[in-house]
Amino acid sequence: MKQPQSTTHTSRITKVASLLVILALVIIGLIYAQQQLVPIVLALFLWFIIKTIARLLNQIPLIENKMSTWLSNTLAFCIIILFCFLTGRMLYNNIQELSESLPLYEKNVNYIIEKINITFAIDLKIIAQSTFKDFNFTTIVMSVINALTNIFGDTLMIILYTLFMLSEEALFTPKLEAMVAKKENYNRIKNILGEINYSIGSYITLKSLVSLLTAFVSFVALSCIGVDAPVFWAFLMFILNFIPNIGSLIATGFPAIFALLQFGDYSHPLLVLGVVGAIQLVVGNLIEPRVMGNSLNISPLVVIIALSVWGAIWGINGMILSVPITVIAIIIFSKIPSTQSIAILLSEKGKLYNIENTES
Repeated sequence: MKQPQSTTHTSRITKVASLLVILALVIIGLIYAQQQLVPIVLALFLWFIIKTIARLLNQIPLIENKMSTWLSNTLAFCIIILFCFLTGRMLYNNIQELSESLPLYEKNVNYIIEKINITFAIDLKIIAQSTFKDFNFTTIVMSVINALTNIFGDTLMIILYTLFMLSEEALFTPKLEAMVAKKENYNRIKNILGEINYSIGSYITLKSLVSLLTAFVSFVALSCIGVDAPVFWAFLMFILNFIPNIGSLIATGFPAIFALLQFGDYSHPLLVLGVVGAIQLVVGNLIEPRVMGNSLNISPLVVIIALSVWGAIWGINGMILSVPITVIAIIIFSKIPSTQSIAILLSEKGKLYNIENTES
C-alpha cells in the first residue's frame, strides 16, 4: 500500500529540517571548541606526514622494510620535531627583530606619502585619515604576528595528540575487526581506509614539500635583496601556499609591501614583487603540477566558499586549514561509493581525486 503524497512530503521536510539542525549544532560546536579542535586537526596532519616519511624510510634500498613500525615512526617523528625546532628558533628570532623594528618603519610611511602626494598631486594623508580614522600599521602587523605565534603556543598539545595517535595505531585494526562482523565488510572497509590514509598522507606530504621549496627559494631571494626578517616571510609563504591561487598572491604581496615600508623607495618592492612572483609562477605552474599532478582537484568556487566558511568558524586558523580540510573531504568522499557524487560536485573538472595516478 502506497503512502499518501502528503505523508511523503512531510517526511522529506522532517529529514531536511533534521539535517539543518544537525549542521547548525556542528557549526556551533566547531566555533566554541576551536581551541581544542585546531590542535587535534594539526596533529592529524602531522600524523599523516609521519606515516608517509616512515613509509619512505622503509623504501631505502639498504633497509627495505627491515625496520619495525614503531622504529620507522619514531625516526620520522624525530626528523619532523628537529626540523620544527630549528625553524621555530629562527622564526622566533626573526619575529623579535621585526617587532623591535616596527616603530622605525612607521617613519618611512610619511616619506612614502609625501612622494605619492608630489607625484600624483593629491593629499593622501587627508584621504587616508578620512577613510581609515583608526588605522595603525603597527597594530595590524602585530595582529598578524600574534596569530601566527599562537600556533606555536599549541605545540605541546599537538605533539601529545600525535604521540597518542601513533600509540593507538596498533590497536585500531583489532578494534575494527571486532566492530565489523562480516569478513567481506571488514576487508572492504579496511581497503577504503588504507586508500584514504595513503592519498591524504601523500597529498599533505607533497604539498608540504612544494610549499617548503617555495619558501626556501624565496628566503634566499629576500636575503639577497636585504629584506628584514626573511625567515618570517618564508614561513608565511609556506603557510599561505596551502591556499591555492589566493595564497600565492598574498604571500607575494606581503613582503613587497613590507619592502616599501622598510626602504622607503619603489625599486626594492618592485624587485621583491618580480623575483618572488617569478618563484611562485615557476613552482606553481611547472614544478607543482609535475610533482602533484592533478591532486588539487578542487573547484575555485569551492575554494572561496571554504575560505569564507572556515574563516568565519575558526578565523585565521580556519582560513589556513580550509583548503587542506576541503581537499581531504573530497578524497574521503571519492573513496566511498555513496558519496562519490559529492566529490564530483566539489572537484574542479568533475573527475575524482586519484593521487596514485599522479606519482609517476
